[in-house]
Amino acid sequence: MRNPKIVILSDLHLGTYGSHAAELVSYLSEVNPEILILNGDIIDIWQFKKKYFPPEHFKVLQCILNKILSGTCVYYLTGNHDDMLRRFGNISLGNFHLREKLTLMLNNKKYWIFHGDVFDSSIKHARWIAKLGGKAYDHLIRLNRLVNSIRSRFDLPPVSISKRIKSNVKEAVKFIGDFEETALDLAIKNGYDYVICGHIHTPTIRTHYDGQHAITYMNSGDWVENLTSLEFENDEWTLYDHLSQQHRIVPLNKSLELEKATAI
Repeated sequence: MRNPKIVILSDLHLGTYGSHAAELVSYLSEVNPEILILNGDIIDIWQFKKKYFPPEHFKVLQCILNKILSGTCVYYLTGNHDDMLRRFGNISLGNFHLREKLTLMLNNKKYWIFHGDVFDSSIKHARWIAKLGGKAYDHLIRLNRLVNSIRSRFDLPPVSISKRIKSNVKEAVKFIGDFEETALDLAIKNGYDYVICGHIHTPTIRTHYDGQHAITYMNSGDWVENLTSLEFENDEWTLYDHLSQQHRIVPLNKSLELEKATAI
């Protein structure tokens, strides 16, 4: 078992057909972090009405609960698909903490961690459109699995329809680019050195130089398409790909200190 200091997961979308819960259980069984940050869209409350919550999805929650009981500090940061939890405000029960955002001081660098749906105007101003898009996305994932099941019979490699759409539709590419730039701009204005989001299902680590200092944007990806997480171990940030078991590493210095979390 690996023992990273911090693991960040987002967009698990438990309760939907697209969630890779079995693979997530496997991953959670491989890591024993000091701090586990669940950065939004963990339980997909938007899709929960269809009463789809198989045993594998419960096993994910059980794994998280077991980590809490064994001493892991778990921060659940709410996203748009589990925004119903935001009405409860900030709650702490032992090692479990419910928040909207988290600030983190790590190696004398200031981090801003939140889901990222605050940048999405479709959620702010047309919630029903966002919910409709979520349902369409879930159906697309089901279609994708059927296509890959057929391809496997002919010894063809799997494909991701949604990834191809994101890669080839100009508006989708522009949205991802605008999202990242907005996160970086706001982080710079508020004096952060790192900003960490989820929401757009695009795992990324990239550093921007504003002329005075460097600021790094990181996105933990998702467990619908990419099956990725962010890990901090041995003074390095790693973007971990569970399917290929490969890492992308960003060197840091030493020391670890959590600040008190406050609401956005």
